[in-house]
This record gives sequence, structure tokens and C-alpha cells, in this order.
Amino acid sequence: MKGKYRVGLISFSDGREYVHRELEGIVKKFEDEIAKTLEETGEVEVIRAKEIVWKPSIAKREARRLAEEGAEVTIFNYAVWAFPHFTVLASKFAPGPFLLFSNINPQYPGMVAMLSAAGALEQDGTKHYRMWGNIKDEKVLRKVMAFIRAGSTYKKLRGQRYGVFGGRSMGMYTAVPNVDLWNKIFGVDVEHIDQFEIVRRSQLIPDERARKGRLWIEEKAKAVHYDGKYLTPEKLELQIKSYHAVREIVEEMELDFVGIKGQLELTEHFVTMDVTETFLNDPYDWEGEHEPIVCATEADSDGALTMQIFKLIAKTPVLFADVRHYVEEYDVLDLCNSGNHATYFAARSFDPDENMKKVEFYPQTFYFPAGGAAVKHIAAPGKVTLGRLTREDGRYRFTVVPGEFVDFGEEKNYEIADSIQNNWPHAFLKMETPIDEFLAKYSSNHIHGVYGDYVEEIKTFCEIASIDFVLMK
Repeated sequence: MKGKYRVGLISFSDGREYVHRELEGIVKKFEDEIAKTLEETGEVEVIRAKEIVWKPSIAKREARRLAEEGAEVTIFNYAVWAFPHFTVLASKFAPGPFLLFSNINPQYPGMVAMLSAAGALEQDGTKHYRMWGNIKDEKVLRKVMAFIRAGSTYKKLRGQRYGVFGGRSMGMYTAVPNVDLWNKIFGVDVEHIDQFEIVRRSQLIPDERARKGRLWIEEKAKAVHYDGKYLTPEKLELQIKSYHAVREIVEEMELDFVGIKGQLELTEHFVTMDVTETFLNDPYDWEGEHEPIVCATEADSDGALTMQIFKLIAKTPVLFADVRHYVEEYDVLDLCNSGNHATYFAARSFDPDENMKKVEFYPQTFYFPAGGAAVKHIAAPGKVTLGRLTREDGRYRFTVVPGEFVDFGEEKNYEIADSIQNNWPHAFLKMETPIDEFLAKYSSNHIHGVYGDYVEEIKTFCEIASIDFVLMK
């Protein structure tokens, strides 16, 4: 994924000039260590203040500089005693969220400075987070990175635009966005677009462009199962044209993520959106690499917002799936949905060759009379963080479901998958919570997530956004 987290770093010192001059080298040493360690992760660009703060004018000037240079979050650094009003002044201009970090420096009262500054910020209602320790310690760095990922995600969401094609699909209340709450809590603008625009624009995509896409799929995929009715070369090319149409709309309307209703109008009278949704969520298509564009099927808007949060935190493609079936014999949930599993999940790779050789394109069933391809594969094994934003009585909460995608071997994978839905993608989830508890407390038919452990990031994001966090573990 493009871009690094842009982190502001500003250090504070004693307000007496003669004391500050004595301690300046110590403060700089710890600041250098923080900057170096963060940048060595490969995920962070550190934007440093040009001066250590020891008087009010520097606090204001350097805080403004961090904002002007594009920092998304700010770390306030304390290695020695520092006058707390410098922190308060800097907080008025530096870009939040704020992390107050105290280094292990026993001969100097850096922790005292951090707590004094934190108390002052708490009094005036400035939200902040506190951590202490050696930044080189793996556990400490893990916590700092969780704050950076969560804080940056919250900041990046503000001002983003979500495009929803069509209205509510098949009566699902949980799929409809609350525009006021989205704007108030997350700062996200919602643009409504008629699905007919996809139909109209598809007609303008050159036939040759669609043909090249079809040939790429036929070459790279494990198989394309044409049946002469629901799936033909012509219908696959129409799906490819639909994909390009949506990409053009996204670019022209400056949308950051989208949802497509699909059912019932497009699935009954045009073509299914499976290919469109799959390759929007993927990091590539037949024309090369591209930034994944989160796309939720059935215009599931809270699902799309969940996916965008996961994408910004993990910087990988994100899964969209139905909670389809509990396979009691193996104690796994089968996560399965027409369309939205990016082919990335087939091999957990950013290389299309690695993924596509495990992907098959099957005809849709009679539930989708317009026809088109369903994109089938089995998700690669690995630790995952899944979950979903939902609303309870007007208040948002983020339910997180840690677990692992498991692999039973190709033969058993397909035996299980085909007994449930033989033409759609599947992911077999081993949860860390009992199935009865999950079904009693999880409040959506859809679930989303990424490979890796991002529980701490989601928890911190919820704290920053002032929404509820629920961990099912």
C-alpha cells in the first residue's frame, strides 16, 4: 500500500535556559533514538521539530511546523523535567491525536514531566495517550505503533468520501449509513449515486479493453468455467466493463471507498458485480498494480466503513464476507459471499500470478438471472483480525473477532466449500470465542477483516473516536 504514517515528534525541556542548555544533549539523544527506531520499521516517516521546546514561542512555532508539514499524529517526548505549560501550548497547534512518551532515564524526572503535562491536558479536556519505556523494547514499540496506526487512520478518515451506488439492498437495515453520525464521528462525506450510472458508463468502455481483461483472466486463472448461459465470454467482458466504469466514477467524483447495491436490479437485469467488487478490493488488475479501493457488496455502508478502517490500519486488502455456516465437525465458521473476497486472499500475496493460479471463475446461479462470473477460491491460512462496526440504539460500537483462517488441504477444503456453495469463495475461520457466544452477541450477517493481529489498533481507534469496543475472545 502507498504511503507511510506521518508522525510528528517534539521534545520538551526545562524552561530555565541554563538548565536547558545543560540537558539539551540528553533530550536530543532520546529523541534521536525514537526517530531512528520508528523509521526502521519501514512504516513511519518522522517529522521532527527543529528545536527542543524550552520556551513558549518555540512550543507554538514548532507545533505549527508539524501541522504544516503534514504530520497525522504527534508524539510529545519527555526525557527530563519539562515545564508542563509548554505541552499545553503545543497541543493547541500540533496535529492530534497526541501520545505523551516518557523514556527510561532514571537520573532525570522525565516521567514526572509526562504526568504533569498529562494532568494539564486532562484538565482542559485534550484527549491524549500515555506510554513509557525504552522505544527499542519490542513490547513498547508495538504499543507505540498501535497508537500511530490507529491515530493516523482516524485522521485520514476525516474528509474522505464514500460513494454508495443504489439504496438499501434486500431490506437490510444494518447496510444503510447514518449520514449524520458518519460526519460527526468519522468526518466522512457520503455521496449517493444511481446504479444506472454503472450501466451507462459500461457502454462507453471500448470492447478491446474488455477483451484484454478477459484474456488476462483466462490466462492467469486456474480455470474459467463457461456454461453458455449464466457465464459467457460476453458476460465476463461486461463485468470487466462495469469494473472500469466504477473506477472512472471513483476518480471523477474523488471517492475514497464505495458500496454497490447490486441486488436486485443489476443481478437480475444487467450483470453481477462480483468481478468489479473483487478487483476493486485487489491491489492489481489486468492493467497492472493499483491502490485497493474498498468496495462493499449489497451497499453495506457500515461494512464499507469497517473495511476502510481496516485498510488504513493494516495497509492490505480487506475481506468482506457473509457469516455463512458453522461447520461443527471442525469448529470453524465458513465465511462466504458472492464477489467480495479479493483474489489477494487466495495466496495472501501482492503478486497476481501467485493468487490467480488458485482462483476459478464459475457461472452464477439462478438467484442471479443476469448472470456473470462468481470468483471462487479458498482463503490462505493465517492469523486474522475480523470484526464490524454496528449501531445499538444510535451509538456505534466496533466488535472485534480475533481468529485464524485454517487450511484442511486442497481436497478437504473443496469438499467442505462445495457442500455449502460450490461457486463462491470461502474462508474457514477458527475463532477464539465459542460459537454460541458469537451468535448471541455479533450483530450483522457480514464480517470483515485482515491478516495479522490488529486488536490493539482497533481498540485505540475506538478510544480516539469515542465509540464502544467489544472484544469477542
